Amino acid sequence: METLLIIISGLCIVAGFLGSFIPILPGTPITYCGLLVLQLASQPFTTTFLVVWALIVAAIMVLDNIIPAYGTKKLGGSAYGVWGSIIGMIIGIFFFPPFGMIVGPLVGAFVGELIGGQSSDRAFKSALGSFAGLLTNTVIKVIASGIMAYYFIISL
Repeated sequence: METLLIIISGLCIVAGFLGSFIPILPGTPITYCGLLVLQLASQPFTTTFLVVWALIVAAIMVLDNIIPAYGTKKLGGSAYGVWGSIIGMIIGIFFFPPFGMIVGPLVGAFVGELIGGQSSDRAFKSALGSFAGLLTNTVIKVIASGIMAYYFIISL
């Protein structure tokens, strides 16, 4: 049973790390679930460690919604740009991997702002803000998932 839990834990860690790049999957919570499953298998972590990581994951989930919107608003964007960025990332991931993850949000935010009635100059500036926000958010999630994966590996 312990071996099965360790395998499930490892799969959660891998899925969570991949989910840090893919906006459809909640990467950091899945990675954290991997730590919890490993805790059930062999109890390598303290309660404080698990609580601190739960708080970090919760903060990242909140920031996941705030950072892209902040980047867009900071550079004069609207909700059209935010939604365009999200839709562009999803389309980019499925139809143009791996470059679609990078170009999709930028193009999506630009198109979204144009649909919202902005001039092309203002739409491009807003798209850059949304793109920078999504990139920042992705980097935060990858770092957090990477650190949790590190703790998983050293605990085996």
